[in-house]
Amino acid sequence: MDIKWLEDFLSLAQTRNFSRSAEDRSVTQSALSRRIQSLEAWVGADLVDRSTYPLVLTPAGKMFSVAATEAMRLLNDTRAVLRVQETSDQVLRVSAGHALALNFFPNWLNSAQARHGPLRARILPANIHDSVLSLVEGNCDLLLCYHHAELPIELDPKRFEYLHLGDETVMPVSVPNRAGSPAYCLPGGKAAPLPYLAYTATSYFGRVVQRIQTRAGQPGCLQNCYESDLAELLKTMALSGHGLAWLPESCIARELAEGKLVRAGGDQWTMRLEIRLFRAIDRRKPMLDELWAKLG
Repeated sequence: MDIKWLEDFLSLAQTRNFSRSAEDRSVTQSALSRRIQSLEAWVGADLVDRSTYPLVLTPAGKMFSVAATEAMRLLNDTRAVLRVQETSDQVLRVSAGHALALNFFPNWLNSAQARHGPLRARILPANIHDSVLSLVEGNCDLLLCYHHAELPIELDPKRFEYLHLGDETVMPVSVPNRAGSPAYCLPGGKAAPLPYLAYTATSYFGRVVQRIQTRAGQPGCLQNCYESDLAELLKTMALSGHGLAWLPESCIARELAEGKLVRAGGDQWTMRLEIRLFRAIDRRKPMLDELWAKLG
């Protein structure tokens, strides 16, 4: 059972309207409906009477609403206590995409500690949507993410500030053939499309690759043969010779240096991304304030 289901249900119990609750919860109405159905399946009873307008809670729904309200109160009270403990323990909570968490964060932390001194840090790997939400809701101190003008991270500059930590190139790669050239090289041909190791369309890197292909000036002839949200999984598949993949340079630096992977297209098939570190302006934490001043 996902805690978001409880929050969705309590919102619906208050508004008695799927459309208004979907707007309040920042999800589509169909997604909200699926979540409520999932909650009902978990509870084992119908919670909402959908035959009336505005909708009403069933008797089971009214009983569950009381329990859900109390459960959320206890959870939020406990979380508040733990957050105070974390602040006193000087734990730096960083939310980041999986690729940055694996390949960029360890070296960045070494650099931060060289300037600040020892730091206790907790890395929270997540997709970009959940990472941004974590920062907005105060569940992390810092957001480490990629940014591009055509694929911006939408955070209110009056509430959130950022540092530019570096840049990253996303490029197409393939295993080499015997001559050292890419076994799968863009743009490919219609008669023999290149096997393509793709990101899911809704992932951040999926949208990056879509923009690259749109800007390339010529179509790539690709045949999807594998799909994942995670760059590391696509890298493993590429190293096994299963096809061409677009990967961030930090993820494949060693493999490129050792010749296990080679670039599979020219500069028109790449995109340069910023690496940014965001924080909430109005959330003060002495250790974080000190670190931010030294990083800036």
